Amino acid sequence: MSAPDGLFGYVVAMADDALVSAQRLGWWISRAPQLEEDVALANIGLDQLGQARMLLSYAGEVEGAGRSEDDLAYFRDEREFRNVHLVEREQTDFGVAMARLLILSAWQCELYAALAGSADPTLAGVAGKAVKEVAYHLDHAAHWVVRLGDGTEESHRRMQAALEAEWPYLPELFEDTHVHPALVTAGVAVAPASLREPVLARIRPVLAEATLAEPPEVTAVTGGRRGIHTEQMGYLLAELQHLARSHPGVSW
Repeated sequence: MSAPDGLFGYVVAMADDALVSAQRLGWWISRAPQLEEDVALANIGLDQLGQARMLLSYAGEVEGAGRSEDDLAYFRDEREFRNVHLVEREQTDFGVAMARLLILSAWQCELYAALAGSADPTLAGVAGKAVKEVAYHLDHAAHWVVRLGDGTEESHRRMQAALEAEWPYLPELFEDTHVHPALVTAGVAVAPASLREPVLARIRPVLAEATLAEPPEVTAVTGGRRGIHTEQMGYLLAELQHLARSHPGVSW
């Protein structure tokens, strides 16, 4: 699937973004800076997982090869995943987690808002539900980015460093190469490049309130949509898929 491959590839890419994001957010359960944040990040991760499940189920229908959401989640290899690099890397620093959530949720807000009017009724239905969830995710991330950015000298320094660590992965969200132009023309899909300015318009006021400097543009990190991932992706999938691959076909 290195070239645009129609509706299946488009849906899988969105599903993989949500699935991998959910896996990373789950790491924070019992590790967040306060108990309420354990619960909040767990719930955000569950929202992402719910989006992934709906999208993977639909992808299986579109593919028509008999693969279920579980098959697509647990029995694809690393090079078959189409998520962006943003969501797959480790985020053991809380500032990094919030910077990443800010970027991802701002993008998902614009993506799902546009897809709510999709000519594909299933995508429109998924997006209509998801857009309400990611609006909360964005608000939650913005709260923490402002709190840390406009907090102490140390929290400001670390939040700025976290933002700079995540910023090179933002441009990949706006890559058009994996979306077949016919899907955009038909009103089924959204051209990723069209979301760039609306997404930045959501992020920039948060950075200003947080007294954070927007990082300069750098060479974009890309490849995730083509199945080219970071070293951390293999470890993530090993953890995500271990149980299902150890006991294939088992019902729980």
